[in-house]
Formats: sequence, C-alpha cells, structure tokens
Amino acid sequence: MVDFAIGAGADVSMHTISVIGFDGALASAITGMIDLFRLAGVTWARIHREPPSPHFQTRLLTADGTPCRCINGLTLLADGGWQDINPHDQGDLLVIPTIGAPIEQVLVANPDLIDWLGTCAGGDPAEVRLASNCTGAFLLAEAGVLDGRQATTHWGFSRQFRQRYPAVELHPEKLVTVDGPVACAGGGMAWWDLGIYLVERFAGPSVARELAKAFVIDAGRTSQAPYSVLQTRRYHSDQAILRLQDWLEQHFREPVSLAAMAEWAGLTERSLLRRFRQATGDNPTTYLQLLRVEEARRRLESTSENVETITRGAGYEDVSSFSRLFRKHTGLSPGAYRARFR
Repeated sequence: MVDFAIGAGADVSMHTISVIGFDGALASAITGMIDLFRLAGVTWARIHREPPSPHFQTRLLTADGTPCRCINGLTLLADGGWQDINPHDQGDLLVIPTIGAPIEQVLVANPDLIDWLGTCAGGDPAEVRLASNCTGAFLLAEAGVLDGRQATTHWGFSRQFRQRYPAVELHPEKLVTVDGPVACAGGGMAWWDLGIYLVERFAGPSVARELAKAFVIDAGRTSQAPYSVLQTRRYHSDQAILRLQDWLEQHFREPVSLAAMAEWAGLTERSLLRRFRQATGDNPTTYLQLLRVEEARRRLESTSENVETITRGAGYEDVSSFSRLFRKHTGLSPGAYRARFR
C-alpha cells in the first residue's frame, strides 16, 4: 500500500493514533480524525512547496480486525483488532468516534469493547491517552473511565448522559474537556476542535495552527452552548412541571416570580424547586432565563431588530444586564451571535 502522507522530510519517530471502529459509528468522525492526524505537517508543507513532515501514524482497530459498518452504510476496513493489543501499550492515543446508531443499541452490542476500554486509562495521568467525540463519550462512561472526571458530549444527549452516569462531572456547554488522561469533544463536528487540540498537545502549537489554516478550521471555538435548544428539557413525565413549562412559554416576557410559578403549578416553592430540577436539570428561574435567551436568539437570527428592541421583546429592560445573561448562556454577545447565525 502506498503511503501518500510520508515524504522526504518525514520524521520516523511519529505518534501512533488508534481509532476504534464499531458498527453504527459515524463514518466522518472516524475518517475525518484520521485525515487530520495523517495530514498534520503535510498539507501545509505541500501548500508552500516544502517537504512534508508528518507527525502521526494512524490505525483503525475493530473487534477481531473485521470491517465496521458505519451508520451511513459505508464499510471501513480495519488495520487490526483492538483485543490483540495490550491496553496499556495501545500507542500514544486511543480515539472513540461518535455513536451514530441508537446509543443503547451500541452499548448493548459492545460489552467486550467496554470492558477493554475500562483498562485503558492507566499510565501517566498528565498524558492524554483516551479521547472521545460527541456520543462516543457514552462508551467511555459505560466503561467507568469518566467517573469523577469532567467530560462533555453532544448537548442534545446531555440529559440522558447525566441520568445514566451520575458519577461523571458533565459540562455539556463545553466544546472540549480534558481531565487527566481523558479528553472529550462535544457534539457533531467538534472532532475538528478535539483533533486540533490533540495535534497541538502531541506535535506543538505551530503544527496545530498550520493544520487549522490548511483545513480552514476556526480553532477559536470553546463552547457548544450557541447550538443548544430548550427542547431537551421537556424529556420528562412530570405533568405539573410540563404544564408550568407550557405556561412559562406563553408568559416569559412578563415579570414572573418563583412564588407565582409555585402558585400556578399548585406546589410549594420548595417542592417546585425539587421537582423542576429533577425533571429538567435546571431550577425554574434559570429555565425562565433560557426562554428569554431563546427568544432573543430567534430574533437575532431572523430579524433586523436592534438589540434594545430584542431585549424588551424578551422581557428585559436593561440591555447591558441582558447582554451579560445572553453571553453567559451562549458564550457570545448578541452582536457576535447575530454575525455568526443570521
């Protein structure tokens, strides 16, 4: 097989990146991550007509080395089987891609992989040895690797993750988390950000910057909060809280106190706080803020109204305080949000 990445300037002491393949994985999270690592030090050099100097070699590992069938129907050939290597000597880095199929289905279908992953986080705690993208974090969490650690996953599955893995310190607003030997990326294409971070970690900042430029990647992103929505906070069966959520969606522009919410729900304030957090993961005041921020987001995306008008339409009078609230929940100022998403 011809290795198109290695040229005359190649450094033979390269880092080894092992990507785990399994049926139902997201193909782009596998092939994209492999592309990033294989072309670090290569594409930028080719653009400038310099000898390529690769820093990574990659391998796709599956159960018994058999091909894996990805969620989009593509079948990827493997370079070997993960069970044939020592989990403490799997190379420099092990990467778990996104679960594209139903998460529960993939977890049930891969008990041996989960057991094996549970043994892979040993060694120097200051060196990243394991990484996951998006819902791939479910496999690491199922293996117990993330217990007591900070992690992130796709914002849309954060509630499911929290319920299943209460021992994990989940930060669904973050695009990338690093805690000891484990790094996690948030939803969707966050493997770009994770890949650039890992390239910097293993090969240095200049290589990472050149790779980001060559692949036209915005390496400055830190949060996936601007992409999240409120719908996930309605995935529960507490009818009193659902009715209150319906009422708040009609009245969030008005002054609403905790006492008024409790009275409307027919609960004491203490019971409201307990049941609302149990059902949604938030307290009612924060949820009210999120409704107002969501309204502002909708108007910033779809209208030409100025920020002052949008602030009043979302139920606030003070533009500066609302702008601070908006940045807190989205990671962007109203103006920056409009520039990115309108």
